[in-house]
Amino acid sequence: MTASSGPAPDPREEMITIVDENDEVVGEARREDAYARGLCHRCVFIQARDAEGRVFVHRRTPVKLVFPSLYDMFVGGVVGAGEDPDDAALREAQEELGVEGLPRPTPLFTFLYDDGAGKTWWSYLYEVRCDLPVDPQVEEVAWHAFLDEEELERRLGEWEWVPDGLDAHHRLKAFRAA
Repeated sequence: MTASSGPAPDPREEMITIVDENDEVVGEARREDAYARGLCHRCVFIQARDAEGRVFVHRRTPVKLVFPSLYDMFVGGVVGAGEDPDDAALREAQEELGVEGLPRPTPLFTFLYDDGAGKTWWSYLYEVRCDLPVDPQVEEVAWHAFLDEEELERRLGEWEWVPDGLDAHHRLKAFRAA
């Protein structure tokens, strides 16, 4: 959904895929219930770059269910019940960037994110090039910009980042350096 197409449905009611520690599907649950019970689920992280290679960075809105008002260098979200992660990556990227006709994001790797407090989720990391003008979803994005690598690295020590995105960022840097 783009910013101009109306209000988003209540994300707490969204049905999501529940998985085990091996990323095997074990069921479905409402997002709100999955979060409250600490059920392992799937998320997609998409690094979007513009034609100049700069990374899309945004500040989340204060009404987000997790990590409100923090900065992130990925767009993405939870994988819906019965949804393929590749399809979720395209859906989430188009929704959050507010574009249609985005190329299918390229899958890079997966990892199990653990917040250290008993909450875990399987993270599917992707990248995509967005040559289209962005119109970010107002329910998701309070501020945005495309930052070059140097500026992004400088901001890592200045801004408060979503912890799972920061973890994904470090893993992506190591993946690219290997």
